[in-house]
Amino acid sequence: MTITTARPSAARRTAALARAFLTGGVIGMSPAALVVGTVVESVPLFVTGLAVPVAYGLLHLLAGAPRRARETAVAPSTALALIVDRTAVVGETTDVPVRFELTVAPEDAPPFRVTVTQDIHVVDLPDHRPGGVVVVAYPEDRPWRARIVRRPTPHWEERAAGARLDPAPGAPVVAAPPESTAAGFVTLFGLLLGATAVVLLFRAELFGDATALPAAGPEPSVSSSNSWTVTVSEASGSVGLGAGRSFLDEGELRRAVDRLTGGGAPREALTVVVQEHLVSVVYAPTGALGHRFDPRSLPFERIPDLVGQARTTLGVSSGTAWQLTADRLTGSLALRVAVTGPEGPASLEADGQGTVVRRTPAR
Repeated sequence: MTITTARPSAARRTAALARAFLTGGVIGMSPAALVVGTVVESVPLFVTGLAVPVAYGLLHLLAGAPRRARETAVAPSTALALIVDRTAVVGETTDVPVRFELTVAPEDAPPFRVTVTQDIHVVDLPDHRPGGVVVVAYPEDRPWRARIVRRPTPHWEERAAGARLDPAPGAPVVAAPPESTAAGFVTLFGLLLGATAVVLLFRAELFGDATALPAAGPEPSVSSSNSWTVTVSEASGSVGLGAGRSFLDEGELRRAVDRLTGGGAPREALTVVVQEHLVSVVYAPTGALGHRFDPRSLPFERIPDLVGQARTTLGVSSGTAWQLTADRLTGSLALRVAVTGPEGPASLEADGQGTVVRRTPAR
């Protein structure tokens, strides 16, 4: 089986590494700014933690506008394709993510095979069974981005209805360029550097002695074991996992949140930020009204699936980093999962029950 991929130029690889570093820096800096801003009672720093990801997303959108304009100007190729196999992801929305294995038969080129994931309305699933023929469109230079055309023109609809295609086992498989291992390390380095930079800039307020700072509340309590490191203060709390474990593992996130909100009266939160090995909670100040919620009300059983959907249905070939943020800044509880890959950042938003309400794919 031949795997055909497009190999990016050295300039594009360098640009991808730069984007990975900046994305990691933003992912690391944002929760650190939220936590540190709350601890040192710095409103500008807290607002910065919220604003920087939004600004970075807008900047990425604007920077990619010329490229998207060029890609849009090139008419996609249209061809018939045979559905070899399909796998539907069970969800709670009317549009179900479906993974298709297709054999595409262009008119003026040899056939090829491709695997794509696309949202299909539940009522249209019977029309997309294995063995069926559909119309697909794809960029000539990026055939792995093939998409099933939901409403083809009458000409193509008639051709698909009367076509008979056979699987092509010997046809090449097209796929997106494999992500460089360096991108993952660069993203991780940017994440650590972003978080460290915020802590170092405010180290005097965070770690100053009693003569340098006014009297404050109780010092943060820190406890650790072979699997957890727990830090709790009046303003925030965090739990770090040991190596080989993830907050996507069954029960890990719920136990961590229970640990951060238990002990006496349950503590409500302004923001909960979850990453692979770290969960942070910014507690709501006593007497504060609005935008607060009980972290124990999060739909824990839905979070692994939301992260999985963000990694597989938003056009990011291999999510090197993810972050889930839960808050009530818009009034009702919202969960946002941000992922990043060589194609750029993407995000998925769900409501308080874990039902997906919005997807923003990579551009």
